[in-house]
Amino acid sequence: MTKQLDGQVVLVTGAGRGIGAAISLLLAERGAAVGVLDIDRGLVDETVARIAAVGGRALALPCDVASRDAVLDAAARLRANHGALTSAVANAMWINYAPLRQVSEDILDRMLAVGIKGAFWAAQALLEHRDDRPGTIVNITSPVADLGLPNTSCYTATKGALVAMTRQMAVELGPLGIRVNGVTPGAVPTPGARAMVDETGYEKRRQQSPLGRLGTEEDVARAVAFLIGPEAHFVTGEILHVDGGVTIKAI
Repeated sequence: MTKQLDGQVVLVTGAGRGIGAAISLLLAERGAAVGVLDIDRGLVDETVARIAAVGGRALALPCDVASRDAVLDAAARLRANHGALTSAVANAMWINYAPLRQVSEDILDRMLAVGIKGAFWAAQALLEHRDDRPGTIVNITSPVADLGLPNTSCYTATKGALVAMTRQMAVELGPLGIRVNGVTPGAVPTPGARAMVDETGYEKRRQQSPLGRLGTEEDVARAVAFLIGPEAHFVTGEILHVDGGVTIKAI
């Protein structure tokens, strides 16, 4: 595999498993040094071990991404070990699907804290610990920002806000040489998502896909690598749907 990302230092949140782990692994395979952030220390160590097994470079940075101090401290440690940051990937999310009337304050607070605050802090971490090279931010969004799905009011609010924030950041940070884009995965049966969606639900999602299949973690990781890499150097403010066409399909 070509080392298109040699010299890149990338902070990835929610990197302990699923899509975040796949993103971290692929970026490392392509030459980037990766800061692996997740609240679960065991999962962080597993991702770092997978990266080491393929000869990549990674630093274990267990932390709660809802905490600004924790994320900025993790970024400082990443810089001390691998140099100035060039990119940040805001992937972390805490999910709880529930009917609107059953949503508690604790559920709403936690989802917004991880999904929105976490993305803010990741962006601030890049700004604080970069140098004068061009930089990139990739926010992991969701088709629910475009579609109405039952029992996803908190999740939809979070991801919709993240889409808007991505475009705003692209305008604000462009003059600094920082590109900001979003990647919108379709149905990907990750460990976290499987806790919310059963096999019947995934079969329904597969049937709704124009391509007739579910997405994979690697599908999403490749899109993120493209947006971080040199071939996307004039792409900013975009929301790249990696969903097999589900979002644009008429029911």
